[in-house]
Amino acid sequence: MADKRNLVIKTSPTKTPRLSATKKRSTIPSPSKPSPDHVSGQLFGRIAAILDQARSHAARTVNHVMVFAYWHIGQEITQQIQEGSARAAYGQQVMTSLSAKLRQRYGRGFSVTNLFLFRQFYQRFDDRRPILYSPSRELADPAIRYLASSELPQDIVQQGFRPSLTWTHYRALMRVDDVHERQFYEVEADRAGWNVETLERQIHTHLFLRLKKSRNKAGVLALAAKGQHIERPDDLIKHPLILDFLGLEDRSGWHESDLESAIIQHLQHFLLELGKGFAFVKRQYRVDTENAHFFVDLVFYNYLLKCFLLIDLKLGKLTHQDVGQMDMYVRMFDALKKSPDDNPTIGLILCAERDAVVAKYSVLNESRQLFASRYMLYLPSEEDLRRELERERRLIDAQQAEKTEGPNHV
Repeated sequence: MADKRNLVIKTSPTKTPRLSATKKRSTIPSPSKPSPDHVSGQLFGRIAAILDQARSHAARTVNHVMVFAYWHIGQEITQQIQEGSARAAYGQQVMTSLSAKLRQRYGRGFSVTNLFLFRQFYQRFDDRRPILYSPSRELADPAIRYLASSELPQDIVQQGFRPSLTWTHYRALMRVDDVHERQFYEVEADRAGWNVETLERQIHTHLFLRLKKSRNKAGVLALAAKGQHIERPDDLIKHPLILDFLGLEDRSGWHESDLESAIIQHLQHFLLELGKGFAFVKRQYRVDTENAHFFVDLVFYNYLLKCFLLIDLKLGKLTHQDVGQMDMYVRMFDALKKSPDDNPTIGLILCAERDAVVAKYSVLNESRQLFASRYMLYLPSEEDLRRELERERRLIDAQQAEKTEGPNHV
């Protein structure tokens, strides 16, 4: 027995657990440090993001401050020239001399043309009271004082200019004569984040005039002060839609499929023209019933109103068959495609010419889901558009009078 115990005692160390542990450690690769180039690459990415964001913020801040500065320069020029001689020659001489002095000290950007632009800028927005600097009585030069918008009282911020809009934005706005129209474009450019190109297109296509067609005086003032608010289907529909970007105005003999393909090809522009909150769903959307198949030309979804928009394209004049077909499409979509959370579907017939009789005596007159709008494949002049809107306005007034007086009114 003693020998067995000794044997056990002697044999236990032969298991050499430390040797076994050494073998296990040898199977795990030792971690290696990342290369300096890899670490610097990661560090560069993070630092570059910080610098890019800082430079972008600095550029926006500089743009905002310069808008304020140009307004104040325009104010100084206007007041000084008004206090002097009223002769145009006198004002030109002052501006020429001032331009030379400013360019000698500050370089480019202060030509006589630009000085007149600053003056016009102040005159267009002379109701604003932006805070940029206050003249110092102790110093010969004005002491520049800039406050961030978060530091200013709210009423002061509203009296100034919008930080998201650049001097180039305001140069485009200066070309709008009507004060309410100009205010509308300023509000919408700020809220929608329009770049200058988009702002200029909306001005040239007279978006404000096309949206104010069905609004009374109070509604027009609200549109100017607050921009476009989407609360009901009527707020979405424009008369007419300007589709000059499709490039179809010089073509003859084209078909509805050509118009549809051109819209798909220029979908981004079409969505902008269509209005706020739209997302494209599908072209030639198939709707199956018990015994037939139907195809809707274009289907969109509006996330503001939470509803589908069906568009039927027509090359010619609006007919009662077009209205009946769209009425059927809307009813089918509501029954077969709309989810319980969606609002009723909207149907829009885009036609080359509206018919007042069809609009008056069809379901278009009473339905809040069906609309017909004319499209224009060229950019109309303001006079042409005003005539079109006046014609549209008379039609709307006649329809409202018909509803108020009743069909048997004499």
